[in-house]
Amino acid sequence: MNFKPQAALLPLALAGLLLAGCHNDNENNPANTQGVPTTNVPDSAKSGGGGGGQAMLAFVTNNPSDYWTICHKGVDKAASDLHIPTPQFIMPDDGTAATQKRDVDDLIAKGVQGIAISPVDPTNETNDINTWAAKVPLITSDSDAANSNRLCYIGTDNHAAGLMAGGLIKEAIPNGGKIMLFVGKSDAQNAKDRIQGIRDALKSDSKYQIIDVRTDDTDHARAKANASDALVKYPDLACLVGIWSYNGPQIYNAVKEAGKAGKVQIVSFDQEQGTMDGIKAGAIYATVVQDPYTFGYKSVTLLNQLAKGDKKGIPTNKMMIVPTQAIKKGNLDTYLADYNKKLGGG
Repeated sequence: MNFKPQAALLPLALAGLLLAGCHNDNENNPANTQGVPTTNVPDSAKSGGGGGGQAMLAFVTNNPSDYWTICHKGVDKAASDLHIPTPQFIMPDDGTAATQKRDVDDLIAKGVQGIAISPVDPTNETNDINTWAAKVPLITSDSDAANSNRLCYIGTDNHAAGLMAGGLIKEAIPNGGKIMLFVGKSDAQNAKDRIQGIRDALKSDSKYQIIDVRTDDTDHARAKANASDALVKYPDLACLVGIWSYNGPQIYNAVKEAGKAGKVQIVSFDQEQGTMDGIKAGAIYATVVQDPYTFGYKSVTLLNQLAKGDKKGIPTNKMMIVPTQAIKKGNLDTYLADYNKKLGGG
C-alpha cells in the first residue's frame, strides 16, 4: 500500500491546531441517541477552527486496501486546490469497527474539525457515528450509514452497481450456471447493497444460481483461500464475483493456480492492479469501477464548507451519488490512461 499513515503521528500533525486554541464543545452537543438523521452542524465547527479559518480535516477508510490510494490522491488534490492543511488519511490496519472507533475518537480528541468515514459496520456503529456527529461535522464516503446522523453520503449507488455487475455476469455466462460471491464483510452497507443488486439482476432467470457469499474479514490470504476452496468444493462453478476491491485480484490468483483461467469467469469491483492485469489477460471478464478519487475530492470540499458552518453544499436528499462504469478488455486502456493521470496528480 502506497499510503499507510500511522495514527501515532497525529499529535505532531495537529499540535499547531491545539496550541492555536482549538476547542471542543462536546458537553454542549449531546449525541442524538434516537438515530434520527439531522443536518445540524455542531457549534464547535462554526468558527472554522484555528489557523485563519483553515480547519484540520480527516478521512477514515474501512480497511487498508490499495483501493484507497486513488481516494487519497483526491483528498490531497482538494486540499491543495482549497489551500487548506492536508487532511489526515487514516486506514484501520485490521479493518475492524473497534480500530475504526479508536482512530476516530483519537482524531476528535486532538481537535480535528471534520471527518469523512467509510463505516466498517454501519448498523453496529450507528451510536458511535451519532456521538461523533454531535461533536464535529461528519459525512460518510464510499459506504453509508443511512440511519445515522451523518450530514451527507458521498459515493456510489451500490445497489445500482450491483445491478450493473449482475448484467455483466449474464454477459460472462450467457448459458447460466453456479455463481459464488466473495467479500470482506457482508454486513457493510456497500456490500449489502451490491449483493442485493446482483440478486435482483439475476432473480428473474432460474438458470443463474448463487451458491453462497463467502467473507474474509479483509484478510487477503483468506480471500484467496476462500476462492480456492470454492473451486475445489464446486468444480462446476461458472462465475466467481469479487464484491470488494481486493477480492478480484485474489480470485484471479486462485483461478490461475487452479488452471481454470478463462474457463471460470470472473466479475469484480474496482480497479486494483491485479484486477486490471486479469482483464488484460482475458481471465477477468469485467469490473465495475467506482470513482474513489472523486469521493475523496468531494468529501474534503464539503467538509471544508461544513467546518465553517456552511451547509449549502448538502443536497436535499443528503446524498451525492458518483457514477460507476463497467471496464472490460475493450475499454481498459482508455480507462487506465485517465486513472494513471489522476494517480500521478494530473
